[in-house]
Amino acid sequence: MSTATPAINEPAYAPAGPPPEGHRARGVLALARFEARELLLQAPMLLTFALYVGYVALRLMGRDGMDDYPVLNTVDRQTQMEPLLFAVAVFICCNAAMLRSRKSNTVQQFDVLAMEPWRRTLAHVLSVIPYAALTALVVVGAFGREALKPGAIGHGSVGELAIGPLTVLLAGVMGVLLAVLLPFPFVPILATIPFYLLIVVASAAGDEGGREGWLSPVLFPAQTGGDPVPTDLLGRPAGWHALYATGLCAVLACVALLRSGGRTRAVKAAAVLALAVTAAGAVGQFSLDTKGLDAARRTAADTPQKVQSCTKHGRSTYCSFDEWSGVRSDWAEVVGRVRSAAGGAAAQASLTVRQRIGIGDQVEVDSALDPSSTPGEVTVGTRWGGNRVPEFAVGAATVLVGGSEDMTTQELCDDARAVTVMWLVLSTDPTPMDTFRNVRLSDSVSGPGQVLAPTNGLSLTGPQTTVIRELLERPRAAMTARVKAHWTELTSARTTTAQAARLLGVEVPKEAEKCEE
Repeated sequence: MSTATPAINEPAYAPAGPPPEGHRARGVLALARFEARELLLQAPMLLTFALYVGYVALRLMGRDGMDDYPVLNTVDRQTQMEPLLFAVAVFICCNAAMLRSRKSNTVQQFDVLAMEPWRRTLAHVLSVIPYAALTALVVVGAFGREALKPGAIGHGSVGELAIGPLTVLLAGVMGVLLAVLLPFPFVPILATIPFYLLIVVASAAGDEGGREGWLSPVLFPAQTGGDPVPTDLLGRPAGWHALYATGLCAVLACVALLRSGGRTRAVKAAAVLALAVTAAGAVGQFSLDTKGLDAARRTAADTPQKVQSCTKHGRSTYCSFDEWSGVRSDWAEVVGRVRSAAGGAAAQASLTVRQRIGIGDQVEVDSALDPSSTPGEVTVGTRWGGNRVPEFAVGAATVLVGGSEDMTTQELCDDARAVTVMWLVLSTDPTPMDTFRNVRLSDSVSGPGQVLAPTNGLSLTGPQTTVIRELLERPRAAMTARVKAHWTELTSARTTTAQAARLLGVEVPKEAEKCEE
């Protein structure tokens, strides 16, 4: 009797292999969506984003008259610093999300999952993209609001506008990478110190005109405090820098994937491509023709007529850089208004309004423009609106009264021409007393004061201020007729303030009478 060997039952199904690549990709995207929602629930993310949006909204709600004429090549750069606080929150929260399993002591459970560690890292990297896109929406909204204003000047740069969203993206990728390299929760807090030191160093390099500041992925030279200049004089390789920052984001992401075990051909190829893009962006930033740029800047500052176009409005000619061609009609309106109150030959005078910029060691600096010695030429700057309108009116009135901007006034017993200049500026202004106050450096309508203008301003003495204030309180039509009737005397350097007051029929200030005596 033989013993039968029991048969071994074969499994009814074969062991499951690795999931298809399509399923893996869908799994990564599903995890990325989950992590993006988790980031949204973090208090630092919500708070800093609310502060970011609130700050942008408050800035856009400004009521300064110059905001009606925004220069777009400065507006685009204003969008770069604003997202930095939000970027810091993204950096910290992304790092915390990567370390969530360590904090909860659930790292070992990942070993039984089908998704490899590097794919989970990829999901965390992808979870940052919605917040970079959200930042881009705020940037586009803020810039679009300014660009759609009827008085908007020039054009913006896509490269400049991309820096804010790229900063947020880079911060998130750095948080993920830091969690892979140094998986400790206190590290991101310490890392914010060198992060801000990097910003300070880059700012210092930019302020000194050094191009090494462009290698900073977050902040690079962005002087916007001074008077704007034409875009082609800025010398800012913003497009190349945006490419450099994009490549750097990709390089850091690939390093995080490789460090997590993602040594596939696709990841290695992406890393090589990212390095090439980063290198191309870095090289492109330094390929600027600095000698040609310096020559163009010097030409624009010293001989602007070589690079400007002109338009005829009425009897006068208005010349500007091309980006400011739309503002020439506004200049013409001010000149026409001022000239309407003038008498004699000034009422028919042909002026040339020329836009000028000041350039020293850098561009976009607050530099004083020397008065033009060319007869009949009026200087206008690159900012317009608000207080710049009456300041330009002072310059135009000075040329109508004195023949050129280089008009000098007498100190002895005052010079009546200053009174005449201010009458031309204020007599046709809708709010003369407010304008008189705003155009004076002292912000007052009494006592001596300095009147602002695009070049040399006027120094008003106490008696001159008193006479001007008295003129503004009289009937406008009657005073205009008197000014035109006595135009020759009122525009003479020999006429004193006391004599001007008598000619115009207002009370002579006691200080002016004593000066004559």
